[in-house]
Amino acid sequence: MSKLKTYTRIIIFVCALAMIPANYLSVWQIQLEAPQYPEGLKMEIWSHKIAGDFDKINGLNHYIGMAEIKQENFPEFKVMPWLIWLFVAFGLLTALVGKRFLLWIYVIILSASGAWGIYDFWNWEYQYGHNLNPHAAIKIPGMAYQPPLIGWKQLLNFLAGSFPDIGGWLVIVASVIIVGILVFEQFRKK
Repeated sequence: MSKLKTYTRIIIFVCALAMIPANYLSVWQIQLEAPQYPEGLKMEIWSHKIAGDFDKINGLNHYIGMAEIKQENFPEFKVMPWLIWLFVAFGLLTALVGKRFLLWIYVIILSASGAWGIYDFWNWEYQYGHNLNPHAAIKIPGMAYQPPLIGWKQLLNFLAGSFPDIGGWLVIVASVIIVGILVFEQFRKK
């Protein structure tokens, strides 16, 4: 089993620690901009809760038949904080033990969790945007209201945006660096 270089282990250690704030900061944000809301509306998704203007967003969504956004509808909020702590703990273990096979496992955990997270969020947006109440006040045949996964999208008179927030960026950047470290270590090995 090959040992990781000391500087590689330090970078992994720092990246693992950099993920801790993701449990205390918003990880994702959805923004809505429209003429009647010049200041915009923002929903923040934390690892354990929803915050921001989601009550106002629920009020608007009611007219187009979207389901109400309620924190208790998201079992992910029970899992995500523990998942982030797993990322931190496994990263620290990888840095302390310094074995390449642990770095491989760490990258697999981060990649699989990232892929699951992207799919889960897309599916949540899909369900909310497509499963509309047929008795809604506003009905436009063939119209779905799924916000973008990442980026901006026009939905009637609203411009909807969906982006990582500071906690999410910390996990993303740290994960990309860790994957880069694995690639670097593989080339160094050869």
